[in-house]
Amino acid sequence: MKYKRILLKLSGEALKESNPNSIFGEGSFKHILKAITLLHNNGIEIAIVVGAGNIYRGKMAAELGLERIPADFMGMLGTMINAISIASALRNNGIESVVYSPISPIEGVVKLYDKDDAIKSLSEGKVTFLAGGTGKPFFTTDTAATLRAIEVGCDAIFMAKNGVDGLYDDDPNKNPHAKFIKEITYNEILELKLQVMDLSAIELLLDKDIDIRIFSMSDFANFEKIAKGEDVGSVCKKGK
Repeated sequence: MKYKRILLKLSGEALKESNPNSIFGEGSFKHILKAITLLHNNGIEIAIVVGAGNIYRGKMAAELGLERIPADFMGMLGTMINAISIASALRNNGIESVVYSPISPIEGVVKLYDKDDAIKSLSEGKVTFLAGGTGKPFFTTDTAATLRAIEVGCDAIFMAKNGVDGLYDDDPNKNPHAKFIKEITYNEILELKLQVMDLSAIELLLDKDIDIRIFSMSDFANFEKIAKGEDVGSVCKKGK
């Protein structure tokens, strides 16, 4: 395998389907479980950061008249719900999993995040969920993902996408002339202001040997192909 330890970045929306009354879609949920299991069975050490868009989105705060700080903590709690749900399903299928969070640990369910403890869990082959964002308001799960990937020593960040097969210079679902980008450096992303993830999160990776792999999650086999280093989707990396 090209990548030995990866951080899988999942959006909360990836867990749901078209039913607006449910935060989880059975088909989507099982698809993600299958992909994680495939990686795990190939000996990949897996850290996971999942968003909370299926439960709560930041724009709801303004619509409801909420203060920013408590609203951000609501989002962090949403990521914990998603992490607990996936971890529980994995354990029910015989795969050891553990959930960490820098906020509000729940006795027997969520452990207080500690970098060294998380690294130990990864080295033991446990699927390791890094929930609760950074534990601070005003930071997105993009920042949490890059920060945790650096802290626990990941080789790559896997960004599995719904509806797109990689990185484009514009939204391909809105612009039919959007150009596919096969490979790009972090400096180029910042110069072009491409929406790979928050630009502040990209800045953290400028001097790090951590690739970002962007690919379609519609075919769960893509996860294994990317782990092997196959030419699937787009790759973002440190410049020379």
